[in-house]
Amino acid sequence: MSSEKMLARIGGLLRQAESTTNPHEAQAFMEAAQRLATATSIDLAVARSHTSQRERRATPVQRSIRIGETGKKGLRTYVHLFVSIAAANDVQCDVAHNSTQVFAYGFDTDIDACEALYSSLLLQMVRASDAFIRSGAHRPVAGVTARLNFQLAFAARIGERLATAKREAEADAIRADAIRADTVRADLAGAAPEPTGTALVLRDKQIELSDFYQQTSQARGTWRGSKATVAPSAKARRAGDRAGREARLGPSPELPAGRRQLA
Repeated sequence: MSSEKMLARIGGLLRQAESTTNPHEAQAFMEAAQRLATATSIDLAVARSHTSQRERRATPVQRSIRIGETGKKGLRTYVHLFVSIAAANDVQCDVAHNSTQVFAYGFDTDIDACEALYSSLLLQMVRASDAFIRSGAHRPVAGVTARLNFQLAFAARIGERLATAKREAEADAIRADAIRADTVRADLAGAAPEPTGTALVLRDKQIELSDFYQQTSQARGTWRGSKATVAPSAKARRAGDRAGREARLGPSPELPAGRRQLA
């Protein structure tokens, strides 16, 4: 599936999610979007593995994602959200020292999926944290501290949900691959045809990405924004985690132009 088709289908899931008031349906649509992104990534990885070296084949790229302007508060929680999404979509990231940019390393379609998910989930995270602060439920903790705790918990929960959806999609693909291989062997009366090897393809993709990152990245350290010291607020963390569990993907007209500044 091409990047454009993938984004169009994800956009359809976003519209379906926006039209439902059922939180269980909303969660299903979000997980379906991640599973679609994972399935597309797997399909393309398999296709790449069968492409002749003489043919033009897709290779990893590095893309700069603008997170926000210098001095804007809360940028590290925005970065934490993007990095959490990226981890579930085979994209490695470097982060500018002031958290204004993320440098994403991966295949184009995987980075596109990250931007699509991020553009929707960022709006939800900000709106949910604003509503929490306006409610006064964070008191007596300062609003700034509560917001950081809320958004960090939201991003962490989103990362866990997307990672689960990715693992399930990969497991489904590997099981389907095994069934196809068994069917072919049976048809050939015990012969041993060359399997498509989805698991092997995924491993090779990770190696290719790792090599590309090591050769391309100029990072001089490790981003620790999400681990930086933040005064704890148990109430804000619980609220952020709950919002992350209930998050749904809303409409995102920016999908076809997702490379512009997202926040």
